Amino acid sequence: MSPVTVTRVTVASSVFLASIPSPDRGVWELGPIPIRAYALCVIAGIIAAIWWGERRWIARGGTPGTVIDISVFAVPFGLVGGRLYHVITDNQLYFGADGDPVKILMIWDGGLGIWGAIALGAVGAWIGCRVKKVPLPVFADAIAPGVVLGQAIGRLGNYFNQELYGGPTGLPWGLEIYRRINESGAEDNLNGVAVNHIPVQVVHPTFLYELLWNLGVVALVVWADRRFRLGHGRAFAVYVAGYTAGRTWIELMRSDPANEVFGARVNVWVSIIVFLGAIAYLVLAKRRGPREDLAAIQGSVPPDTGEPAVEEATDVDDVADADAEKADETDDEAAESDDAPAEAEKSDEPVDEPAKADAEEPADAKADEPAKADEPAVAEEPAEAKPAESADEPADDKAESSTDEKSEEPAGEKKEPSSSTRTET
Repeated sequence: MSPVTVTRVTVASSVFLASIPSPDRGVWELGPIPIRAYALCVIAGIIAAIWWGERRWIARGGTPGTVIDISVFAVPFGLVGGRLYHVITDNQLYFGADGDPVKILMIWDGGLGIWGAIALGAVGAWIGCRVKKVPLPVFADAIAPGVVLGQAIGRLGNYFNQELYGGPTGLPWGLEIYRRINESGAEDNLNGVAVNHIPVQVVHPTFLYELLWNLGVVALVVWADRRFRLGHGRAFAVYVAGYTAGRTWIELMRSDPANEVFGARVNVWVSIIVFLGAIAYLVLAKRRGPREDLAAIQGSVPPDTGEPAVEEATDVDDVADADAEKADETDDEAAESDDAPAEAEKSDEPVDEPAKADAEEPADAKADEPAKADEPAVAEEPAEAKPAESADEPADDKAESSTDEKSEEPAGEKKEPSSSTRTET
């Protein structure tokens, strides 16, 4: 255990000393059940992330309940991944002469690495997205601000555990660290109770710095997403880049023991690498085009509560279609009754047709055409009489006669079969 620096604080000086007091404990006993503040903060952060992610998903046109369903896979994977990352980077706490492998399962005592939680949580989210048939980047964009908000809430658990703080400070927002002992009389910040409220030291509350930084990242992601309509995982990339930028300098302030590589804490190097990767993805993903249309991806499936209304609307449409069909039939019958007198008048009235057209049709084509008894006889007139084309004939009858003639002509010919028959006769 690292040596503890004792700061002597008198009653008079404590009146003028501004600092943040720590809780006297982080665990409350409810009968045989221990209620741990760290676990409650983590659970509250998860709930907040899912709740906000669901709201953003629906606002983007997604089907309600999708984020919750995918979270069933993502959350357990994330918890396991976070614990594995902590065990790997701080393996001396669980293996070796002073280690206890059983403590790996004691997740309530703290020790979750955010990088492992994101990495393995992404695997679980990918599985859930495959099940729900939605792209993983679309899901990531929807939950991005909720995830970093959940991290901010989870950091409050470090406050109750008196852990992850920095070096001594005289700043007004310094954190008071109390001496805690457990039931056996041993010093225990996680499970013990403060002996008194005289701080043994006043330190930088680095967990509080990260909490406030995370809230700033939340605002950044929301603003950038609305301003640039980010898609294809770019909103999630903004979150990762923003978080790692803050985590780098905050990690350098921490005083708790940690493994180092090239003179720097492992988490510092990981933050730098992940930050560069997030920036690269943010730039490259812009080529994929505008934000995805969730309504088109999920087929705009309406919720179950809307089925009766849809059926009712369908019945009304069927009735309207039936009424429209009846109206069309009535109009057709009326049109036929109006055309009957015109047809009768047309059969009595001779139709003038120029004789010049008779001579243009080949004789063999004329011979093959059968005579039609119901066609009116065409009287031959000189060619100069063509301009007087049915001057006294109604416009409707003329149009019908022209249409009937064209429909009965062979392709490429403009001669009426009845006229050719009359000419041959």
